[in-house]
Amino acid sequence: MEETTPKAKPRKKTKMTVKSIPTDKYLRGGRASTKGLHDKKLRAQLRDEEKQYEEVAKRAAWRELLLPEEAGGVEAEGMEKTYQFQQKHIRSAVDIASAQKGYQLSLKQFGPYSMDYTRDGRFLLLGGQKGHLAAMDWQSQKLLCEVNVNETVRCVRFLHIHNMFAVAQKKSVFIYDDTGAEMHCLHKHPVMSMEYLPYHFLLATAGSNGHLCYQDTSTGRLVADHNVRLGRLSCMTQNPRNAVVHLGHQNGVVSLWTPSSGKPQVSMLTHTGAVISLAIDRSGNYMATGGLDGQLRVWDLRTYKTLHTYHTPQPARSLSISQRGLLAAGCTTDIRVWRDCLGSYSSSTYLHHHFSGQQLSEVQFCPYEDVIGVGHSAGFTSLLVPGAGEANFDALEHNPFATKKQKQEKEVKQLLEKIQPELITVDTSSVQHLAKSSQAQDEDDEEETVRDHFRPRHRTKGRSSAANRHRRIQSVRDQERRERIRKAQKTKRKEKKKKN
Repeated sequence: MEETTPKAKPRKKTKMTVKSIPTDKYLRGGRASTKGLHDKKLRAQLRDEEKQYEEVAKRAAWRELLLPEEAGGVEAEGMEKTYQFQQKHIRSAVDIASAQKGYQLSLKQFGPYSMDYTRDGRFLLLGGQKGHLAAMDWQSQKLLCEVNVNETVRCVRFLHIHNMFAVAQKKSVFIYDDTGAEMHCLHKHPVMSMEYLPYHFLLATAGSNGHLCYQDTSTGRLVADHNVRLGRLSCMTQNPRNAVVHLGHQNGVVSLWTPSSGKPQVSMLTHTGAVISLAIDRSGNYMATGGLDGQLRVWDLRTYKTLHTYHTPQPARSLSISQRGLLAAGCTTDIRVWRDCLGSYSSSTYLHHHFSGQQLSEVQFCPYEDVIGVGHSAGFTSLLVPGAGEANFDALEHNPFATKKQKQEKEVKQLLEKIQPELITVDTSSVQHLAKSSQAQDEDDEEETVRDHFRPRHRTKGRSSAANRHRRIQSVRDQERRERIRKAQKTKRKEKKKKN
């Protein structure tokens, strides 16, 4: 008898499908309930919308497999607290390349400093209150330009590329290139704060005289000049979702402005004292406000209601929200960072750092990096905040490693895709609806007048059906339109005869 060995069964090839990937974090809540709806058309429309939402969530979950990096964070063990970890402990635990991103620039002669990062997180702009300006590649610490304007500097902002930046000086706003040469001067009003809208090429400036101005940096044209009529404007930010500018006022009100309207779209009473700092997350759904009353509040911009209230030992003079939802508050000598504090309440701080003998002026998270920049009276400090930046970047939107040719092509593409300022609205869904032309509106008005004044007589033997009634109304409307055109032509002929 020959021995027979059992044959091994071939393994079944398991294919990864979209259904096997969790899609909960990409969904917008539960399904809309259609119970109690008697309208069949509405129920079918809601079902189709829910199917579209699920399909989009499945596609987003499938593309998540292509993301190579994952976000990190600081985790404590046992009785430890994350806010007890100092920067030296974090630098010793991370790799060498990440540890080199935490450093300090000692510039005591020209402080306090305001700052700004480019949208790809590659370049840094510093502006000292006593006139010192410096643009640099902050990772390699390569200096692009350094000048002293010998004048008070209140705010600095990068424009659509790192080769151009705007500086709010004592009496006006100046625009410089990467060599430090002056390119343009806006002789309008003394500016306290600025925001740049990259997709619209608009520079929004808020002055001490209570005026909010929009300047088109691609054409040099003044788009809008609004008199807010609420006193000095020293606090402003923009909503990255709809490009609406938020202004903080001395009476505790936060107002929302657009270039096309001379009145605030929304006014919110946020604090009992003056509002001194504002920040909005990149989804545009949450806003953080800091006031002189010592409170830090988180608001839902979809309902305009307060969600959480945090208390700080000193008023938060500067706020910043990272790409992953970390909230940083720069108090007088301390910086506090909260994690998971927007949608839900956070009982304790995530990280804390104390600056001894230094007064903070501005804090800002660096895009696509676990770094927060702090401008203070003694210069600039770069702190490590694990889990702050987005781990993966979209090369078509922001590419930190773009070549010179790619940057030039991107600038041309941005100019071709420039969005007009009239499209800036609080309700972004209103842009989807197109207004009717004047001719279509006139035809609708004519049809309404014909229906009101002309009623077809009832006829027997099936001659008064809906189709026949509609034909008779249409013939009467066409006849009235012909008469109106004849009258218009006669008036034009008479006017020509008079001119001749």
